[in-house]
This record gives sequence, C-alpha cells and structure tokens, in this order.
Amino acid sequence: MQLVEIYDTTLRDGAQSEDVSFSVEDKLRIAQKLDELGLHYIEGGWPGANPKDIVFFEEMKRIPLKSAKLVAFGATRKSKNKVSQDPNIKALAEAGTEVVTLFGKSWDLHVTEALGITLKKNLEIISDSIAYLCSQGKRVFYDAEHFFNGYLAKPEYALKTLEAAKRAGAECIILCDTNGGTMPWQLREALEVVQREIGGQLGIHTHNDSEMAVANALTAVEIGVTQVQGTMNGFGERCGNANLCSLLPNLKLKMKINCIADEQLKRLREVSHFVSEIANLPHNKHQPYVGDAAFAHKGGIHVHAVRKKAETYEHVAPSKIGNRQRVLISDYAGKSNLLE
Repeated sequence: MQLVEIYDTTLRDGAQSEDVSFSVEDKLRIAQKLDELGLHYIEGGWPGANPKDIVFFEEMKRIPLKSAKLVAFGATRKSKNKVSQDPNIKALAEAGTEVVTLFGKSWDLHVTEALGITLKKNLEIISDSIAYLCSQGKRVFYDAEHFFNGYLAKPEYALKTLEAAKRAGAECIILCDTNGGTMPWQLREALEVVQREIGGQLGIHTHNDSEMAVANALTAVEIGVTQVQGTMNGFGERCGNANLCSLLPNLKLKMKINCIADEQLKRLREVSHFVSEIANLPHNKHQPYVGDAAFAHKGGIHVHAVRKKAETYEHVAPSKIGNRQRVLISDYAGKSNLLE
C-alpha cells in the first residue's frame, strides 16, 4: 500500500482564515488533538513573523508529541541580508523543531514585481537559505509558492527554482497552488514534468478558490506525490485550503492509501468539531464525511431504502469516520421515517 504523509497547516495557513484568531492556548490544544489523529507533520506557525508563534514554539518544547513532528514555517532570506544574519532564518533555526518549511518564489512575476529582484538573485536566495538551515541540522521542506502560475508563465524558470531547492538539500519539494486557480488537468501536466525533470520526494499544497483543492490534491497523489498538505475543516485564507476532513477519508477509503490508522480515522469527526469549537465557529453541518448532515436522510423513499441497506444512499459507513446515520422527520417523510 502506498504511503502518503499528511502535513497539517491549520495552525498557520488555517489561522489566516478571515474568521479565525487562535490564542497560544488554542494552538497548544489543537496541536495535541491533531497529534492524537496520527498526522505526520503539524506546522505550528511562523516564528520569524509573529510574536504569538514565538511563544507557541517555546511552550511546545515542553509538550511531547506522540506521532507528529512539529514544523516551523518561514520565508527564504531577504535579498539585502546575509543568510546567517537574517532574522527570519535565525528564528527558524532557534524554534526548536527538527523540521523547517521554507517558502520561496517560483513565479517570475512575484520575483520581479513583488520582491523587486532579478531572477538570478531569487535562485541564490532559495539555495543559500535552504543550505544554511541544512547546515544547522534541520530537515528542510521547500514550499514552491505559486508554482503552477509560475509554470504556466515561464516553465523553464519555475523548474530552475525547484532545481535550486533540491541541490541545496531540500528533503521534500511541495508544489503550491497558492492562488487556488489551477484545474486538475493543468496540475497533472505540470506535475508529470516535475517528476521527470526534478524527481525526488514531492508534496502538494492546494487552495480552494476554484473549489478544486481536494480534487487537485488527490490528482497529485494519483500521479505519485507522497506528502499532502491541508487544514482541518478547510480553514484558510480567502476560500480556504484543501480540507483534511475530506482528504483523509478519500485517501484511506477511496484510494486505499495508507495515511493514518483505521482507529485514528474514526476520530476524524471528533477532531473536526473540536477545531471548530476552539475557533469559536459553528461547524458546517453539510461538510462531507464529518458534518451532522453528511449521513442524514429526509426523503421517505431514501429512508425506506437505507433502512434496508445503508449502501443504497450512503457511499461509506459513517462509523468509519466517527459519524452516524440520522433519519429526519418532515413533510417529505414516509412510514419508514417513523420507528414502529
């Protein structure tokens, strides 16, 4: 069975959701709950940019995780700084995590317009930032921000940024659909080129601006990606990130891919509701798999069938993700909706 590592970014990318504001205590509680779910990596935040996250990483040094590895996130160095003196890089080195995720620019538009530097300088920044953290004993993952936009605009350069990251020692290169506008067929075409030209361990990080985040992540896994990033309940900036509450059961139950244990999957609904509660947000009852309405049956014909054979209107057994079947009473009900 293919192994896929699950990388949760609820505490960083999810916290960028418009309606979410986690305290340090919130983040500590969520991190421990995510660890119970059996995820491989938990991205705790950005210690170089947020004082709250500096406190969080200090507190986490006293809280051992059972299965997950805590990850510190940050940017490649600023162009004007020496890598060893860059505050963000230093904060990552001092965060106390074995694994660090760095993001850098893959899209030439961002390099020349947002950063205001040359394409060559960007390659140097990617390379020496990763190499320095590797020299400090860190395992480094590289988030290739806006990779798919960059590939569409200037494929040769986008691939050069990945080459620079790999040569510098990045353990895993994560292709990011940062704007969330990539279609599955576009993702497939680009990813197949990356596999052929770059190789090594690849990951996927997708946003949901086109309602394709989960579909794109699953497409990437089908092609051969072995790390999937996402957030609980799809929390994230703008329209959110790939929803782990859909990704995990789809990987495990539909694609038969080893990602978490069966017993851990049974806790998915519990963890999903826990994260919403900590975020002080109502849980989306219509969310697939974990929502209260995910296995709720209202129409009389549906209920008549499902009481005989659940598979008639349920694509998986709700107990596999810790949910339950519900039968509703309404003017659409038939005799089968009522207990005899």
